[in-house]
Amino acid sequence: MLPSQPLLHAAVFALTVLQALASDTFIAAVYEHAVILPDATDEPVSPDDALALMNKNMDVLEGAIKEAAQQGAHIIVTPEDGIYGWRFTRETIYPYLEDIPDPAVNWVPCTDPTRFAPAPVQERLSCMARNNSIYVVANIGDKKPCNASDPSCPGDGRYQYNTDVVFDPEGKLVARYHKYNLFMSETQFNYPKEPEAVTFETPFGKFGIFTCFDILFHEPAVVLVSELQVDTVLFPTAWMNVLPFLTAVEFHSAWAMGMRVNFLAANTHHTNLSMTGSGIYAPDGARTYYYNMKTEDGRLLVAKLDSHPRLSPASPPAVSWSSYASSVKRFSPNDHDFEGLVFHDKFTFTELTKPEGNITVCQKDLCCHLNYKMAGKREDEVYVLGAFDGLHVFEGQYYLQICTLLKCQSTDRNTCGQPVETAQTTFEMFSLSGTFGTNYVFPEVLYSGIELAPGEFEVLNDGRLMSKTRPTKPVITVTLFGRWYERD
Repeated sequence: MLPSQPLLHAAVFALTVLQALASDTFIAAVYEHAVILPDATDEPVSPDDALALMNKNMDVLEGAIKEAAQQGAHIIVTPEDGIYGWRFTRETIYPYLEDIPDPAVNWVPCTDPTRFAPAPVQERLSCMARNNSIYVVANIGDKKPCNASDPSCPGDGRYQYNTDVVFDPEGKLVARYHKYNLFMSETQFNYPKEPEAVTFETPFGKFGIFTCFDILFHEPAVVLVSELQVDTVLFPTAWMNVLPFLTAVEFHSAWAMGMRVNFLAANTHHTNLSMTGSGIYAPDGARTYYYNMKTEDGRLLVAKLDSHPRLSPASPPAVSWSSYASSVKRFSPNDHDFEGLVFHDKFTFTELTKPEGNITVCQKDLCCHLNYKMAGKREDEVYVLGAFDGLHVFEGQYYLQICTLLKCQSTDRNTCGQPVETAQTTFEMFSLSGTFGTNYVFPEVLYSGIELAPGEFEVLNDGRLMSKTRPTKPVITVTLFGRWYERD
């Protein structure tokens, strides 16, 4: 006699757990989704029309989830805005929102869909997880009623939150996170009253979760890693790439290396808004990533990770980021230093005028040192060493310390710091360091064509970022991106 469906599901789930427990590794998946967007409108659509659009996107996500499960993935992350897109006001997003309960209620929407208010999106996500025996991470909208006794209650009587949810392989809601650091265009959502540090345990490590712009701030990002000691961070995002330092794949890979954790980043895909760049990153570099500005295709990525990366022999040692640079004699200002803008920040630059050398550039308390040798100096490409030590104030306010070797857009030095995607110059070697006042420094190497360099550079425990291959591929930028949270 064939086993009943519940018994069969329980057996499959138990087998999945045992397989995960039997190994110090797990298989992760992320899906970059080309979101089907709603029509722009000033009036709210009906709940049925809202659900119809969300179901179209969930049809695509369900296909990716099934494929990931077939490839043995234990968890899959899908993007921010991946179910309903954007183009919303506070009023027009309301039909897309659901009331998401605290996970402490111990709820499996797939098997008990009517326990709370109508929640067809949560029910379907729960069933995707349950039917495929996989953790499913998704981004949806949460609504919470409030009243006049709450002095911060909005005039329409409700809070609306940009929200991540996680369902376990049985379909149970195990995590809910309300985005704290909203991007400047997210006027349809409210900030939670306090930042949330959301974690949950799995058979393959401790997980934390936050969303997109959160990564640039102490709470919740640093709290999860440095204080709560998560092994893996889940990161739904809608990331608009900004060269030369904040392209999704380079910054997210660098953040994983600097914080020494696994990082699962799932981006939305929309080339007109420069949205692409997803990856599965470990402390020793990218395991797999996707960056595509040419077509509107989504992509499933699957890779194996260590369950507890801090305990892995491959995990890089802790770094004293200013150790080496502080031992180098501080040079007097160069006569040929000049200023240039990088993403609205005023850098101090000095040009690499020779095929090899040892140069320094300083701004305020930050001195950046570069030892380099070009494989051949080209007359049609200009490189500079740059330093920035100050408050970034464009789309948010946060303190940065950045040392960078970067290619200028043209031979005109006024273009230094402007976006560049291709290069021809290779280096026999480079070594970059800086006198950082923070321990939160993220190492980036970006090659021509927006290509990462996993395994082709190393960071020594004295703070030097050094090349390992001779020669390198053509270089766009080599950067130590310091985030001085303590000064915020």
